[in-house]
Amino acid sequence: MEMYFCPLYSGSSGNALFCQYGDTRILIDAGKSGSMIRGALESIGVKPETLSGILITHEHSDHISGAGVIARKYHLPIYATQDTWLAMSGKLGKISGDQVRTVQSGKGFWLGEIGVEPFSIPHDAADPVGYRLWGGKVSVSTATDLGRFTEEVYRRIEGSDLVLLESNHDPDLLRANPHYSPALKARILGNLGHLSNEACAGALLRLIAGGTKHVVLGHLSGENNTPALARRVSEETMQREGIQAGEDVELKVALREEVSEIYMLKETE
Repeated sequence: MEMYFCPLYSGSSGNALFCQYGDTRILIDAGKSGSMIRGALESIGVKPETLSGILITHEHSDHISGAGVIARKYHLPIYATQDTWLAMSGKLGKISGDQVRTVQSGKGFWLGEIGVEPFSIPHDAADPVGYRLWGGKVSVSTATDLGRFTEEVYRRIEGSDLVLLESNHDPDLLRANPHYSPALKARILGNLGHLSNEACAGALLRLIAGGTKHVVLGHLSGENNTPALARRVSEETMQREGIQAGEDVELKVALREEVSEIYMLKETE
């Protein structure tokens, strides 16, 4: 059986990722309007009412702005850590008690046919997590909003068939950006901020060495990065180690404002 993964939106202006295995369909984050997420799902042939639940990584608006609307309209459960639930209080609107599900970093659980493993990530949020999803012997991991690529994150996602990893910004573009305050620049560049193109590329070398064959660069900044730049940094870093994108590993960039391609991962890989 195949596992399907599709970044519906991935960027600093909003995030929503889709994953399916068997009859289980999961949304990771819902950081766009309910109508935009519904339209994105329908564009790949998925009816929102067939979703099994929504996994939330953390409480920042670009990850939750449409979660309450989607959950209420289709009566979906929302999964988040206890501290994230507390931080989201008042941001989602009314959520009925039977839709509230609490997860804990390091404690896996089943959501239908998909195994879900939350893991802690270093970000300036209440209790942020990434997710590794298992469908049979295939796994997909999502790790964005990382101030740094820690050993804990590596341990949790090592060996994933596909990884969506943050390649948020070019440090020089960020530092030169006249519209960002010094405080905001320091936040993004800090250990609880966002992963740069260079840091992402270095992390990819370790993941590829661990067996990952499909890499998607995600959560790009609209002002301090471009898809071409993010891809080039990763490609050049890999080439220096003798790794060829397109031959040794599939390297793609998730789109910020459009639905990206659907990735199909077979258990025989």
